[in-house]
Amino acid sequence: MTDRDIARNRKAFHDYHILDKYEAGIQLQGTEVKSLRAGKCNLKDSYAVVMEGELYLLNCHISMYEPAARMNHDPERRRKLLMRRKEIDLLFGKTQQKGLTLIPLRMYFKNGVAKVEIGLCKGKQLHDKRAALKDRELKRDAEAAMAKFK
Repeated sequence: MTDRDIARNRKAFHDYHILDKYEAGIQLQGTEVKSLRAGKCNLKDSYAVVMEGELYLLNCHISMYEPAARMNHDPERRRKLLMRRKEIDLLFGKTQQKGLTLIPLRMYFKNGVAKVEIGLCKGKQLHDKRAALKDRELKRDAEAAMAKFK
């Protein structure tokens, strides 16, 4: 089982506390798969939502595949995510709670099939973001100091 990352949503790790992670398949058109293989995907402002009993990925930008010309896909179209009914119902129940949302964390190929890792997230407050940046900077400084003495 090999995973090959296509895109990561680094902003999600800065803006949200990730409470739980789920793996979902994604329903794509042919030109979208070719664009993903070329690494032309952006998860920055995307999110997932349960509508009409189905799970959808919104605002995920997959660039047009240049050689396809007029047979191309819409880059911002709504894409259906494939999960088991029990998991979708569980996620629907959890997203009804105040402050919880579904954010795609990364998109990758697993055994040749495109997958999305979705996180059940709660938004961070400004002071939480500052504390995380401070901790990261302290850790980086400590590692630099340790490397100096080796």
